[in-house]
Amino acid sequence: MLELVLGSTSPFRRELLEKLGLPFSTAAPDVDETHDAGETPQQLVRRLAEAKARAVSGQHPNALIIGSDQVACVDEQILGKPGSRDKATRQLNTMSGKTVTFHTGLCLYNSQADRVQVSCEPYRVHFRTLDSQQIARYVDKEQPYNCAGSFKSEGLGITLFRKLEGDDPNILVGLPLIRLVEMLDKEGVVLP
Repeated sequence: MLELVLGSTSPFRRELLEKLGLPFSTAAPDVDETHDAGETPQQLVRRLAEAKARAVSGQHPNALIIGSDQVACVDEQILGKPGSRDKATRQLNTMSGKTVTFHTGLCLYNSQADRVQVSCEPYRVHFRTLDSQQIARYVDKEQPYNCAGSFKSEGLGITLFRKLEGDDPNILVGLPLIRLVEMLDKEGVVLP
């Protein structure tokens, strides 16, 4: 079997991939994540997921490399990782009472065969109507500054929602495992 590499330094993605029980290593992709003019959210995450996988292929020429990227969209606006308390608070205020669609791009790149599989997996989050005190308490407690959409669904973020819709709850955390298992199967990796 080819080496399995996660082209990400995200601890959330690493924890999700560990669920599959396969040995893997991680590598930090150096990719410009700038949104191209006219690019849809789906095109953006697909492009970045593939770029991240290919970015680490030089160090891993005989590997199955996983790349992933995620954006949150509300009212046709792409929300990235907030990076700060103020931005997280603004994002959560914007999402209060609305439905937010998360688009997660996934790529499995066989660097030995130069073969790529790419998909975009959507997941919808219906937010409760939140007041400023609820948002402030949440942001101060979890500090979700490195999470698209300013929350951690695997933690207290679940208290912000009224409904979740999607094929795989792992999409929301950043790595669509159901789709990944299908991709791995096409590369001859049998699970379980």
